[in-house]
Amino acid sequence: EVQLVESGGGSVQPGGSLNLSCAASGFNFGLHTMMWVRQAPGKGFEWVSRIDGPGDRTYYADSVKGRFTISRDNIKNNMYLQLNSLKPEDTAMYYCTRPDASDIARMTRGQGTQVTVSS
Repeated sequence: EVQLVESGGGSVQPGGSLNLSCAASGFNFGLHTMMWVRQAPGKGFEWVSRIDGPGDRTYYADSVKGRFTISRDNIKNNMYLQLNSLKPEDTAMYYCTRPDASDIARMTRGQGTQVTVSS
């Protein structure tokens, strides 16, 4: 059974930092591109970042480029997202996601970890 478990969210002030983690199990993690997506209250899913299987190639949404850093450890079957210079508009539930469907809403994802940025 595929399982994705996120952790590391929290409440921070603008300009603060958080480090999100995703623990993956039930599939050959290192063979899969993985993504972080987020969903703000009342809004749809937004793609945030993507990393290929070996971890060589990373991609970011324009809204987070230069502030967030995605990485992975294929020995530990973990993926990470370092969030720096956080803004109130980054407030959302963040999901570790395996892109196994054409629609983000239908992709395999974890239960999410909440990030709240406010003063």
